Amino acid sequence: MLFGMFGAGAMARGTVNQTERYLKGITAAAICNRTISAAVEAYAAAGQTDVVVVDTAEELDAALRAGRRAVTSNPEALCASQVLECLVEITGHIEYGAQVSAMAIEHGKHLVLMNAEIDATIGPLLKHRADAKGVIVSGCDGDQPAVQLNVLRTVVGWGLKPLLCGNIKGLQDHYRNPTTQASFAAQWGQTPNMVTSFADGTKISMEQAVVANATGMGVAQRGMLGPEYRGHIDDMTSMFDVEMLRERGGIVDYALGAVPSPGVFVFAEAQDDVQRRHLEYAKLGTGPLYSFYIPYHLTQFEVPDTVARVVLFGDAATAPIGPPVVDVVAAAKIDLEAGATLDGLGYYMTYGLAENYDTVRAEGLLPMGLAEGCVLKRPLKRDDVLTYDDVELPHGTVVHALRAEQDHLFPAVETRSALALNA
Repeated sequence: MLFGMFGAGAMARGTVNQTERYLKGITAAAICNRTISAAVEAYAAAGQTDVVVVDTAEELDAALRAGRRAVTSNPEALCASQVLECLVEITGHIEYGAQVSAMAIEHGKHLVLMNAEIDATIGPLLKHRADAKGVIVSGCDGDQPAVQLNVLRTVVGWGLKPLLCGNIKGLQDHYRNPTTQASFAAQWGQTPNMVTSFADGTKISMEQAVVANATGMGVAQRGMLGPEYRGHIDDMTSMFDVEMLRERGGIVDYALGAVPSPGVFVFAEAQDDVQRRHLEYAKLGTGPLYSFYIPYHLTQFEVPDTVARVVLFGDAATAPIGPPVVDVVAAAKIDLEAGATLDGLGYYMTYGLAENYDTVRAEGLLPMGLAEGCVLKRPLKRDDVLTYDDVELPHGTVVHALRAEQDHLFPAVETRSALALNA
């Protein structure tokens, strides 16, 4: 099984290392990257030197049929390939990710997104388009949303009622920026803006929006609750209002400072006394909430698992169930002046907050995934949440066009109190 990837950063390099050195029967056979040398280096670092640079799908397929690896800067070469069975978007960029994701689906290719930012911004539209083409669009195993969904499916399969899907974070500071995160980024071979989005709350907001859109669970408040606790996640079951969780049909949220970090968790309740007795006997406590968790997420290790899951079984690790449920809105990281052009995710000017989609639409809030390139019409104070009325949108961007199409397709969120999962 051969798949291709868009992107040659740290995550892509880790994935190539897995398929080249340790896996049989599944190969990251082609990489599309705007900088060709980085794609070649990703293969070289994994011990693969038989790499050819191609420009067209025909050249790509000829190389793959000859058993070689191929790199290109032309995304259409991967999308139009007759040999590649699935494509993985792994760049973390919004505009480029939107372009290649839409192109892949239009060409009838299965698509795995290791790009929560794209998924949270236009995932419901991509799912709608993929369904029309008869292909699968999926989040990625090993990334926190899919790990949560895998735990959730297990809990639901046991007949328990999940009420909270959560992420465990070690740090959150909305005002971090690429300067403050530069040394950490250098230590792990990642870009400063990417690791800034981890620290400033944008990434976890995007990830939990993906979970919300795959389950029907909303957020309890803008930015989520995020209780801080320096102990084990099992001890946090009493920190959430169970009646509120029941009334809402479950929420997505996170725990700050808990262990095991960087794991994920699901809090669920039993539905009868027999279940409660067995859970207590198994030393999971007396309820009403019980904790189920995974203490790790190993994204680069698990990308090939999702490719196989999609191609062989037609099964998505995560996918929106319909209209958006939660969105991520842009907030000012610093005082902003009129006329300023907003920078991108994980930079100096904005951070993201999870918010229920019906509120986003009702208040005209600006999605974080659309903020880059917008020009401010008026000054804003730090922590102000941006609206469409505050900005001039950039012209000619694919992601803005796709988001407009999604907003037209889904004008208002459907109320869903019961859990819904892609089976």
